Amino acid sequence: MSSPAVIESIAGIRSRFAAGAAQLVPTMGALHEGHLALVERALELGDRVVVSVFVNPLQFAPGEDLARYPRDFDADLATLARYPVEAVFHPAAEEMYPHGAAQTQVRAGDLGAAFEGRSRPGHFDGVLTVVAKLLGIVRPEHVLFGEKDAQQLFLVRRMVTDLDIATRVEEVGTVRAPDGLALSSRNRYLDDEHRRAARALSRALEAAGSAADRGVDAVVAAAQSVLMGEELVALDYLGIVDPSTFRPVDDDHRGPARVLIAAQVGPARLIDTDTIYLN
Repeated sequence: MSSPAVIESIAGIRSRFAAGAAQLVPTMGALHEGHLALVERALELGDRVVVSVFVNPLQFAPGEDLARYPRDFDADLATLARYPVEAVFHPAAEEMYPHGAAQTQVRAGDLGAAFEGRSRPGHFDGVLTVVAKLLGIVRPEHVLFGEKDAQQLFLVRRMVTDLDIATRVEEVGTVRAPDGLALSSRNRYLDDEHRRAARALSRALEAAGSAADRGVDAVVAAAQSVLMGEELVALDYLGIVDPSTFRPVDDDHRGPARVLIAAQVGPARLIDTDTIYLN
């Protein structure tokens, strides 16, 4: 199978794909099986798939890992060569932001300041701005995101609705390693000891699900007991939200709820999520 065409310019993408012709998988590279699950789903939705590989500086706050974020474009291309991906959009920062940081940006609103947004101010403004640009450049039929980045997925869906963007947002379930750890490009930062510790995130989600028939307080306590028992895991937040609003659930909430976890595990900041059903 031949390698996909590498397109570095906005004009090149627009000349190749008419509006609604492609399915888009946005990535920051360092591809793993989670990304490939998005590619596989995109190929089920249509035979013309674009994968973007762009480390977006707008979504990194000062002091975050922009400079050391894993990059290996040759390896990413080799990985994608296993699939009939038509094109890889690989722009330089100067192509996406020719005048420096964009003066016009999409604001995520109050939900963008909760959970991940509280810990990473401005992060979701940067995410939504680059996603809006990618949707305007590629004009895809579908854009695909992973379930693990639940807040990002919710905010992108809201942006697409609020701004009447024709692209449909497709969710793909979290892909996990055999030990339960959710796949992430940042897992590359983990040594063996920290990787073992990081398994506490998925174990906490399992504990939360097992306690769902006892109410919100029991769910929180069950998850916290797992996380607090692992000294290499520094919990940032543990939240339980209504999937339809992304607001914290009330004590009497019944039905689906999404558990959110973020923690620092050695050199890596990791997030994980799962849906439970409160009875």
